[in-house]
Amino acid sequence: MRRLLVLATFLVIPLVTTARQAAAPPATSSAQPKAQRMAADDVMTLVEKGQVFFLDVREPKELEEFGTFEGYVNIPLGQLEKRLAEVPKDKAIITA
Repeated sequence: MRRLLVLATFLVIPLVTTARQAAAPPATSSAQPKAQRMAADDVMTLVEKGQVFFLDVREPKELEEFGTFEGYVNIPLGQLEKRLAEVPKDKAIITA
């Protein structure tokens, strides 16, 4: 688990506080939602509390080529909008 966290830190993984914020329409047409960034220690605290959802948005071909991490749920980016119901709204989301 620690290896996963170190790797996530080096990959500069965006952390979105809730799926609800990511799915909410922007306040204005030019506004884009911003992903909150957290320190590795803060991420580790959330992981220990079970308050994190690991989301892998890569396509199946990429998973075959590069593999995935244990515990990540794969929803390819092209399918994400249709499958948002599978993403919990009460957890922080870490993407790969």
